[in-house]
Amino acid sequence: MSRRCELTGIGPMVGHSVSHSNVKTKRRFLPSLKTVKVASEALGQTFSLRISNAALRTLDFKGGLDPFIVKAKDEQLSLAAQRIKRQVKAKIAEQAAAAA
Repeated sequence: MSRRCELTGIGPMVGHSVSHSNVKTKRRFLPSLKTVKVASEALGQTFSLRISNAALRTLDFKGGLDPFIVKAKDEQLSLAAQRIKRQVKAKIAEQAAAAA
């Protein structure tokens, strides 16, 4: 299982541990990931995604999964998230066609 956020694509970064004597040794900064059930209002179902805490805060700010995932770039999303994005876009288009 890769340590990569399914919505933002954030993965491990590399840096230095710096000691008191200023000796630098390589280290990895791993993202803070959580497995979260996220609800899609358009589809009426929940999805279990492994996302970073920052992405979780962004979901709250943007107003849920649907507005976030529609505007997200496909390069950042995992395959499961891309599948959800296609379903949400199709459902929104279907609702728009029915309203018109």
